[in-house]
Amino acid sequence: MTDRQRLYTGRIITLEVEEATLPNGLQSRFEIIGHPGGAAVVPVDSDGRVCLLRQYRHVAQSWLWEVPAGKLDGRPAEVTARLELAEEAGLEAGHLDSLGTLWTSPGLYTEVVHLYLATALRAVAARPEPDEVLEIHWIPLQDALRAALDGTYTDAKTVVALVRAADRLGIRR
Repeated sequence: MTDRQRLYTGRIITLEVEEATLPNGLQSRFEIIGHPGGAAVVPVDSDGRVCLLRQYRHVAQSWLWEVPAGKLDGRPAEVTARLELAEEAGLEAGHLDSLGTLWTSPGLYTEVVHLYLATALRAVAARPEPDEVLEIHWIPLQDALRAALDGTYTDAKTVVALVRAADRLGIRR
């Protein structure tokens, strides 16, 4: 049995409370933050460098290293990946390969992020949103992988995406 009540609808998220019966028969109450999901891209050039964004995140009150990414907004994940790559990094991908998905925080959020590896890159005009404060950096993928594994990079989608991209490309720490 499931009973769900919407408490809030915002620009990006929803908040719902749901009473549900778990597979073990226990009845429990859950607070669920609905999110449309996202797509994130690891752009790697022919020299083995990855394009990363150093982006200011108000919630973190800090600058974070991230791969280009954005919310789906009803679009297919691959379309979102290509749009965000162009908008944030000023790049177009000749090849876009799936690196799978990840749940950002499945105990609370419905958000699933689709990860991609972008290669055969071509420069285009970057057009970040007005509220996106970011810098574009090119870093050897092996160095970025080390930073993902040693805790220098703390954005979850970026860490997972870099590890999967490096694995796909046969790059080891």
